[in-house]
Amino acid sequence: MVEDDVLLGRGLVAGFGQAGFAVDWVRDGDDAAAAWAVTKYDAVVLDLGLPGMDGLTLLRKRRAAGDKTPVLVLTARDTIADRVLGLDAGGDDYLVKPFDLEELLARVRALLRRAVGEAAPVLKNGRIALDPAARSVTLDGAPVAVSNREFAVLQSLLMNVGRVLNRRQLEEQLYGWDEDIDSNAVEVHIHNLRRKLFPDVIRTMRGVGYHIPVRP
Repeated sequence: MVEDDVLLGRGLVAGFGQAGFAVDWVRDGDDAAAAWAVTKYDAVVLDLGLPGMDGLTLLRKRRAAGDKTPVLVLTARDTIADRVLGLDAGGDDYLVKPFDLEELLARVRALLRRAVGEAAPVLKNGRIALDPAARSVTLDGAPVAVSNREFAVLQSLLMNVGRVLNRRQLEEQLYGWDEDIDSNAVEVHIHNLRRKLFPDVIRTMRGVGYHIPVRP
C-alpha cells in the first residue's frame, strides 16, 4: 500500500489486517519504487499524490518494466480525465477518496480473483469451499472454524490449486514488514488445517513446499 496520509494509512493497515491481508505500507513514491522492484506483491493499492515520485510516474515505470501486479488506484483525484489517466497508465481499478472500506476490500478481492483467472467469488475445490468476503470455510457444506492466519494459508493455496508454494511465499501472505515471523508458523497452520479439514487436504513436496491438488 502506497499512501502518504498517516492517519488514513494506519486505518487502512488495520482494516486490511482485520480482513486477513498482510500489508507492507510505504509513504512516498521513491520508497514504493524500491520496494515494488524487489518484492512480488499480490496487489498494490496506490495513491497518486505522493512525496517523491508521483503515483502515475511510478505506475508507468512498473508497467514499462513488465510488471503485471494488479493495481488499484486510490486517490482524491476525481475527474473523468484523472480516471482515464490512471487507468491508461496501467491501473486495473480506480477508487476515489473518500471511500467505504468494505468497497475497497471487495475491489481488492476482485483484483486478486482476476489475477489467478477466478471469476467466482467463492473458491471451491472438491469438498472445500472458501468465501473471502464472508471469511468462511466449509467442508461438505458444514462450517469449519479457522483462525485468520489459517484462513490466509488456505486461501493462498486454493487460489493456486495444483501449484506448489514454498514457505516464504506463504509467509508473505501472513506477515507484513513490521511483524516478527515465527520460524515454524506455516507448518503449524498447515497442521491445524489438516486436522480441521482432512489429512491430505494439503500435500507436502519435501524440500519444495506445499500444494492443494485439483479435486472435482
